[in-house]
Amino acid sequence: MTDSRYANGARPSLLLVEDDSAVRRGLQLLLQGQGFDVRAFASSRTALADAAKVGAQYLVIDYLLADMDGVALLGALRAQGWNGVAVLITAFSSPTLRETASVAGFATVLDKPFRDDDLLRALRR
Repeated sequence: MTDSRYANGARPSLLLVEDDSAVRRGLQLLLQGQGFDVRAFASSRTALADAAKVGAQYLVIDYLLADMDGVALLGALRAQGWNGVAVLITAFSSPTLRETASVAGFATVLDKPFRDDDLLRALRR
């Protein structure tokens, strides 16, 4: 069944990188329920290895990951040709991180815990 909100039934694709499995699954279900085609990853390495990543329009990424921080991952994705809208989520927000994220190209930084509506608004800007 196609979703009439999207041209030709195509759903916007989104990369989700979050190492906490419960948070990742909850966000994946939320975003799929809102019409996104979500590719979820537990690590930066697996996200970078995914051949379909360049076609994604959106990225939601945790700042602290075991193998690379979210800012560095966005830089690596941009170097590989990805140019979508990026949202950084973090439990470790600071003015310095917000500035670094802005310079790196993140559209928004959301502090954990955040409301679902805040994430959805950030993606729909």
